[in-house]
Amino acid sequence: MRASLLQIDVNEDESVASRRLRVADLVRDQAGTDLVVLPELWTTGAFAYEEFREQAEPLDGPTHEAMSKAASDAGVWLHAGSIPELAAPGTGPAAEAPLYNTSLIYSPAGERVAAYRKIHRFGFDQGEAVLMGAGTDLVTVRLPETVLGLATCYDLRFPELFRGLIDAGAQTLVLSAGWPERRRAHWTLLARARAVENQAYVLACGTAGTHAGVPQAGHSIVVDPWGEVLAEAGPGEEILTVDFDPAKVAETREQFPALKDRLLGLAIPPR
Repeated sequence: MRASLLQIDVNEDESVASRRLRVADLVRDQAGTDLVVLPELWTTGAFAYEEFREQAEPLDGPTHEAMSKAASDAGVWLHAGSIPELAAPGTGPAAEAPLYNTSLIYSPAGERVAAYRKIHRFGFDQGEAVLMGAGTDLVTVRLPETVLGLATCYDLRFPELFRGLIDAGAQTLVLSAGWPERRRAHWTLLARARAVENQAYVLACGTAGTHAGVPQAGHSIVVDPWGEVLAEAGPGEEILTVDFDPAKVAETREQFPALKDRLLGLAIPPR
């Protein structure tokens, strides 16, 4: 199976509309690849908080239209990264229409087959954590070769989410991110940890450049079920393409059946 991670430079001098068209063309260029992955909030920038509501769109908005057509033209499965989703009024706690950080997944026919609302919002009571609602559902997507488990950026720090995805059948964990350069060491460490502990592939795609004054880590990465790095991008805009064997997940879990030794429901002692 071949995957291409498109590490997009979210340049503030490029309009959202122009970037959307450019990225759609980059997706079309990946014809012959099985799976294409885009970063988190690549239309606005993950730290451009003031842009979230201004650029928010419904699930069937302009990014959907562009990505659906690009996936169909290229004949690829497309994880189209995430958008600031403008949900219908009354679907969240806020009086105004709520926002979500929502990933969009398309089939090679251009059909949107899944949407994942980011569960763990970053900001410690600021930024995304207060501007966007939290998703509540784990999402997996079945491809002919593998089952994808979806996560977004800050989710990477919460191993229980990934355990849930594995229990739901995930074999390839796909992470869309806008990870900052100052914590790049954590990015690589946690991506490898999630692969090792879940005996799954991790495909983690981040952004490049600087947006809202925050330098981005880049260094998109593909890790196999033993924790070996199969490919890693540099800091700038780059297309990282890697071939991997989905059968290695079952082989690894059979050779080293650590997941069978999980102890669930352990009691928490009183304090």
